[in-house]
Amino acid sequence: MVELNAVAASLLPAARHGASLRDVVPPWLVKAHDRFTSDRAGQYPTDVTPASGRIGERSYKAHPSLSEPDHVVWWLVDDTDRRAAEDALRSERECIAFLARASTALLASLHVETCMEATARLAVEHLADAAVTVAPGRGRGHPVTSCGPSGEVTHTTVHANPEDLPGLGEALRGFPPVPSRWIDPAALPDWAVPEGLAGPVGSVVVSPLPGHGEPAGALVLLRTEDRRAFSESEEVFARLFAARAGAAISAARMYADQAAITTTLMRELLPPQLHSVRGVEFAGAYQPSGQEERVGGDFYDVHPGATDEEETLVVLGDVCGKGLEAAVLTGKIRNTLQALLPLAADHHSVLGLLNGALINSHHTRFATLALASAIRRGGTVRLRVTSAGHPAPLLVRADGRVEEAQTRGSLVGVFPQITSTTAHLELAPGETCLLFTDGIIEAGGRPWGNQPFGTDRLKAALTQCAGMPAEAVVEHVQILAAQWVGSGRNDDMAVVAVTAPHHAHLSAVDGHTRGRYTA
Repeated sequence: MVELNAVAASLLPAARHGASLRDVVPPWLVKAHDRFTSDRAGQYPTDVTPASGRIGERSYKAHPSLSEPDHVVWWLVDDTDRRAAEDALRSERECIAFLARASTALLASLHVETCMEATARLAVEHLADAAVTVAPGRGRGHPVTSCGPSGEVTHTTVHANPEDLPGLGEALRGFPPVPSRWIDPAALPDWAVPEGLAGPVGSVVVSPLPGHGEPAGALVLLRTEDRRAFSESEEVFARLFAARAGAAISAARMYADQAAITTTLMRELLPPQLHSVRGVEFAGAYQPSGQEERVGGDFYDVHPGATDEEETLVVLGDVCGKGLEAAVLTGKIRNTLQALLPLAADHHSVLGLLNGALINSHHTRFATLALASAIRRGGTVRLRVTSAGHPAPLLVRADGRVEEAQTRGSLVGVFPQITSTTAHLELAPGETCLLFTDGIIEAGGRPWGNQPFGTDRLKAALTQCAGMPAEAVVEHVQILAAQWVGSGRNDDMAVVAVTAPHHAHLSAVDGHTRGRYTA
């Protein structure tokens, strides 16, 4: 060593004039000096990569230069702060990239359990040795999703007091998180520590999972004793992750709640399954206008009489419009007709009261209806059929003839007073009365895509249905209409068949009481 300045002397206390470089500077600088001097071949290299290393607690970058006569000068530049800034920037970029990937993974599903699984698994991959997500209790304990170091996820329901884990009760109520240093890992309940940890828990973070209007749960992060404790910046980052996870879980829970409500309401709006009632066959089918829809403006119901001597009432209706708005009014009409069943013997009165109810409501939609009252008498079925602005029912006779019932009436929900005429009919064994909505005859399709199926085609199709059971007639009509429409758009379609079976007789249940019709 030939010369050094005061700063170098303070940095390298063993350095002095004449001392060997190997005895004074750290090994990384010795290697850099040897490499620099050995690379020359009569001259020193001009493109030298600076060497880097640490001296004490600081980081330095060493730049060599040539000094006369044949000396090498090493300039040491303290780059500790720059390296710290680069490390912080790199860490920040990694955190942002992780949050972006986490958001994508969390929003990939609207299933609550799947979101909770993704939250626990992502936390273990990037933040902790183990993670536990705790959902709010709804009277049946707290759903808990745990993930250990292996990545295996388990679901349990914990019937325990959240206050047993410090900070958990506050997190489930949406309060700010308790600092990690306030939580004693030894106080963790057994259910909060997933299996598979390599050692005792040494550090714990409990963070709320913020939701939409209410907390979505809490996230518990665990690290073992052999890892450093959570830093303040890591706790802040955990809260950022928890905010995204909470939003995803909350969205999934809202979707699940809405889906459950929709399913419950849909169950009441869907047409019923029909079957034989007191010796009369009933069958029905419904096809909404759109493939993505399950309900619409067409509907049907069958209301058996209270006794064997009372008629069974069949209702087929078509509300103006399509989709959910029409389905809402459909539900109200069905409920109103249910309440009017005691008056079912007088079709005109039923239609008049329903008409008044629709006119006095806030709805501006109208409806068409067809009512049919059926009762078995001997081998035949007696029918009273009334149309209110609806296509007249068609009768399929045993010899294949198709007749149109002579009934007409005005729309329901338009005029203060309605008019209607009722047709009295009889069905011999094997004969059918078909009620249908205009979606069947107005279905546009072949050959040019907009030609309606029409009443004439429907009548021609029904000539082949003589003697068929009710279900077969309905299926035949439904298939033909669907084939005619093809992949094109269509209106709601509904059809109901009332058939007098070929064989039906009274059977006494106990040998002497009044019997029941059996096919």
